[in-house]
Parts: sequence; structure tokens; C-alpha cells
Amino acid sequence: MTSPSPVLYDYILSPSCYKARLMAALAGLRLTLRPVDFHPGAEHRGPELLALNPAGSIPILVAPDDDGDLILTESAAILVYLAGKAAPAFLGSGKPAESARIQQWLAFSARLTASLGGARLHEMLHRPGDLAGLRASGIAALRELEAALFEQRLRGEAFLVGSAPTVADIACFPYVALAPDGGVSLDAYPSIRLWMRAVRALEGFIEMPGIHRLHELKPDPHEAPATAEA
Repeated sequence: MTSPSPVLYDYILSPSCYKARLMAALAGLRLTLRPVDFHPGAEHRGPELLALNPAGSIPILVAPDDDGDLILTESAAILVYLAGKAAPAFLGSGKPAESARIQQWLAFSARLTASLGGARLHEMLHRPGDLAGLRASGIAALRELEAALFEQRLRGEAFLVGSAPTVADIACFPYVALAPDGGVSLDAYPSIRLWMRAVRALEGFIEMPGIHRLHELKPDPHEAPATAEA
């Protein structure tokens, strides 16, 4: 008998929920999706979901475990769990330096959520916030990411931690790709755009609204070898 699949409490327009769906798709792992009326219903702050996650946020993953259901409420932890279950290559080689770099990018992804994600929520769902400050923080994070990815390209590596994707890439990808929804353009970041194309080209890649498959995009006019950039 096959064990039941993990249940993901999901909102289709949430980049954090999309991270979990994308990781599962890349790993070939089936999820049971439980749609959440995030907006306008605020179901994530209702009694049923607060019992699972007192923080009142999504995604929430409920997975069968030997000691009962495992409940995960942080997207980075969900990515690590899904990769560990079905695609351990996304966790890297296990070498201390590589593992530390992955953890560092997982932590960095929270800055993307707070800044670019906050700007997106302000623009799309009219959530309160200092839009100019959110955009400024998001641009600072994008500049940091661009510099790191440029260095990776000089090494001949397409992803954040090496030549193969890891959970670090999946954690950072959605909020970067959706930055224009919050009024932050990606035109000034060629290394980021090439990295996004590499992620979209992965076997098993799935869409969310606003993030399309590679073959549906026009050619990037700014593609050039890393050594040609100033």
C-alpha cells in the first residue's frame, strides 16, 4: 500500500507556496493540495489553520511520519524536507562549505520575501507598508544577488551554489521572478535573468501565474558571456 502524499495548504498566488509546489514537481513527488482562501477570506487566520500554524501564515505542509503527522510551517524547512524525501541532490554534496552556503541563501531568501514580497503584497493586495522602503530593500538584495551570480558565471556555474540547482535556488527564485509585480524591474540584472532562465529550463519545472515556462519567453537580448561584462 502506498503511503498518503503530503498535504500542502496552498494559495495559488503565494510565491512561498509555489516554492513547495515547484520543489515537489522537480523531485517528482506528489502533493495533495488544500486550497486556502488567503484573499479576501483570510482563512489562514481562521481556527483550523491557526491550530496547525499559530503564526497564521502559509504554506503549511502536513506529512505522514512514523511518529505521527509532521507539520512544517516554514518554506525553507518544507523545501529541505521535500528534497530529502525524493531529490537529495538538491541538498548538495553534504560538504560543510557547500551546506553552509546553501543555508546562507536560504536565510537570504527571507530578505527577498520581506522586501520584494512586501512590495508585491502592497501593490497587488493593497497591504499597508512603506512601499518606497520595501522597494529600496528589494533592490539592495537584488544587487547582492546579481554580484554573487556574476561571480558564479565567471566560475562557469549557473546556479547559486554550483553547477547544479539546490534548494537555495528554489528558495530565492519566486520572489525574484515576481519582483516586477511590486514595481521593481529586473532589467538591470543580466546575471539574475540568466539564472532565472536556467531555473525555468529545469526538467519538471512548473508555472505559477506570472512565472512562465522558458519556451514561452522571448529571447533575452542581453545574454552575453560573463567575461564580456564590465
